[in-house]
Order: sequence, then C-alpha cells, then structure tokens
Amino acid sequence: MSMSPPPGWYPDPSTPGVERWWDGSAWSEHRRTPADLPPTAPGLPGLDPALVQPPSTGGGARARVIALSTAAAVLIAAIVTGVLVLQDDDGDPTAGPPPSTSQPPSPDPTTSAPEPTTSASDPDPDTLVDQLNGITLPVPDGWEKADNVVGDELTLHTPDTYDCPGDTGFCRHGSISTRTVTGTDERSPRKLARADIADAADAAYDHDTLDRKPFGGITSHRQVKSGTVAVAGRGGYFVRWRVHTAKGPGGYVQSLAFPSSTGSEAMVIVRFHLDASDEAPPLSDFDEVIDGIRPVGDSEMGGGVGSSVGPTP
Repeated sequence: MSMSPPPGWYPDPSTPGVERWWDGSAWSEHRRTPADLPPTAPGLPGLDPALVQPPSTGGGARARVIALSTAAAVLIAAIVTGVLVLQDDDGDPTAGPPPSTSQPPSPDPTTSAPEPTTSASDPDPDTLVDQLNGITLPVPDGWEKADNVVGDELTLHTPDTYDCPGDTGFCRHGSISTRTVTGTDERSPRKLARADIADAADAAYDHDTLDRKPFGGITSHRQVKSGTVAVAGRGGYFVRWRVHTAKGPGGYVQSLAFPSSTGSEAMVIVRFHLDASDEAPPLSDFDEVIDGIRPVGDSEMGGGVGSSVGPTP
C-alpha cells in the first residue's frame, strides 16, 4: 500500500525555484517563491525528474500508485537532508505568512565595476582633416568640429545652439562643411560655385532636412562678393550672398569650389553660413578658413583671396 505525502508546500516539479501546494492527493494551483529556496533546487542522485510530476488524470491506477510512492520517497529523503522546509501541516494552503519573494543576489565584492568608456582626445582640435578630398581646414576661434557627420560631409560649427525664430528646433550661428561634387562632369569652379550657392542658402536659411523653416523662409538675397581664389595651391572660385529671412536677422552664405589634390582630383565644394547677429563669429572667419586650407601632409601650401593663382575656368 502506498503512502501519500502529507499536505504542504513542495517544490513545483514543473517550475524550478517555485513551491506549489500539495493537498494530500493532488497539486493545487497555489504557488509561491520562497526567499530561502535557491534559484535551482539541487536534484537527488539518480532521480528521474519524470517520476515526480503530478499524477496524471488519464493514467491507470497502477501508474498513480507508482508516482505517489516515488513522490513519498523523494519527500522523505529531502526532509532528512534538510533540502525541503515543510510549512502549515494543518492542510490549510492559506494559513501561515504570505508568500515571500526572492531577494536579488548580493554583488560579488571581488568583481569590480566596469570602467566607464571615454572617447580618445582629439590629437589636433585646431584642424579638420578631410581625407577623402585630401585637404585640411583650420578651426577658427569660437568654432568646433562637429561630432556627427552626414554622409561624407565633414563640418565645423559654432558650439552653442539657440531656439530657431521660426519653426521649432535648435539653430547654430554658423557652420562650414566640405563635400565632394557628384552627379556632374562639370570641372569649372566658377560654374560649380554659382550653381551651388542657391542650394547652400536654402539649406542654411530656408528649410532643413525635416522640411521645417527655422527662419520662416528666405525673403530676399543679394550677392556681396565673388571671385577667384587660391585654395591649397589650386585655382578655385567663391560666391557669397547676404540672405534676409522672414524671422530672425538672416545671415551670409558662401559656396567655394576647387579641385581636390588627391586621387582623380574630383571637385570639392565648401559651404559656409553665418548669422548676421552680434552673437555670431566675425565674417572674416570665412577668409581665414580659405587661407588655411592645405593639402593633407603639406602645411606650407596655402592660398586665399588675392593670392597668386592661374586662370579659373
């Protein structure tokens, strides 16, 4: 004759680390997670977990007797070894203290916290290197190199932002970016600069990449300067506009075109924008950057407005 285990809390055979109420003849739906039970209860040597599953309602009487006899033997061995803690032997599953929850494991004092990662310091914060186009640009006082770039563009910008006077967003007082000319076989710096200046003005003061109008749109513009210029020892051309906007003071935009000094000598466009406000850097920073553009690895070959340069197409 088999011995049925007495009612009480026992390890749930279907869920490790959880106790389930045994009413003396069958498993109930009452479960709990005891604080003193390890995440995975140690098994007994030679025990087949399948033999401690709750009795099946579809098996024969013999299978039920075998399962109950095995469960009783397991429980007696567990009590002897102190693995199980039986509570509330009066058969009332609701009696006793409320179910407790497992406490998180204490941190291992021998394991040190990971050191926070820090980015390597910029070896040359005063120079922006455009390896693709084989040039370097100086970083004027009051400007900084942008951390994030779009595509193959490299950018200098003023460090502080302000609320755009038009649509919601943040604006900067100035930016300078380089890009490789694509989508055309045009080699004339003059034609490229003249063709690019309207797009440069729209990008700076008309609408942004999200189609917002940070300054309410451009109301008018006029050309204030243009001409040939030596850039890194090569002939280039620039065009500068004064732009007026619906909101805010507007500003200046400039497109500079010249041939790269590397590879297939692709044409390069440098775009400038600067607010016409007291908080913005001086407009002379445009000329300072042009003067300081150098081929990568050649710190001597410069240029600038008025420098000796051959005919520019």
